[in-house]
Amino acid sequence: MSARLVSQYGSISVFDFRCSAGPSDIPFVERFDRFVLSYVRRGTFGYRTRGRHFELVAGSLLVGHAGDEFLCTHEHTPSGGQGGDECLSFHFGPELAEAFGGGGSSPFASWRVGSLPPLSPLMITAELAQAAVSGASDLGLDELALGLAAHFRDLVGRPERRSFAVSARDRRRAVLAARFLEAHSSEDLDLERTAREVGTSPFHFLRSFARVLGVTPHQYLVRLRLRRAARRLAEGSSSITDIAFDVGFGDLSNFVHTFHRAAGLTPREFRRLSRGERKIFQDRLALPSLA
Repeated sequence: MSARLVSQYGSISVFDFRCSAGPSDIPFVERFDRFVLSYVRRGTFGYRTRGRHFELVAGSLLVGHAGDEFLCTHEHTPSGGQGGDECLSFHFGPELAEAFGGGGSSPFASWRVGSLPPLSPLMITAELAQAAVSGASDLGLDELALGLAAHFRDLVGRPERRSFAVSARDRRRAVLAARFLEAHSSEDLDLERTAREVGTSPFHFLRSFARVLGVTPHQYLVRLRLRRAARRLAEGSSSITDIAFDVGFGDLSNFVHTFHRAAGLTPREFRRLSRGERKIFQDRLALPSLA
């Protein structure tokens, strides 16, 4: 595991985490020293904390509570090919964490949710942060960290996902399917083909995938395409039409509509935002002023 401090803004720290661990590596217990929102950029891994087990895939958000112990596992990492995982991790001091917590008698309760599945508002904001890290955008990482925390606060206020009993085999299938979808997201995929890749029926696959990862296979595929589009809009100069087709959307109007619904911005506005037009960012994502 390598950890590189990307930036430090008062009580907000941003780290680039890269892990090359595989199934043969023995996991060990770690402890959060701050409150953490860690965006999975690539790869998959298991995450155990406070007696609960989560499977994280590209686009998921790991949530950590200061002082809690946790364990990361890699039993589903392929023995061959490209393994490992990468995260862009935002660490918050207690005052900020309380502001984005559950409020009331348990101000930090939200930080014990464990994880959130790939959700468009989180993914879009995290991809903007990744563009800022890579130098393709001059948006401030502190602004983006607060935006991510604000979306987290809003999303964890929803009813908690129902807990289902799933087998270790179904967990593995879900993770392998997520890897397959990530690797082939620009292709014309359907439920039957993806289920066949992991050796199960489409109906069983649909239920088990959603129970393990919190989203349906189609939702995950669309969000993978959106995150690729967001990155290309932020970091490159390709036309919006080319990007739409390259990432897997069948027509431009569907891409523009889907992107706008997810991000609250058209692809063109998003590209302007990534170039530093902060007024769009403040108006459309309702970020607090840092002045």
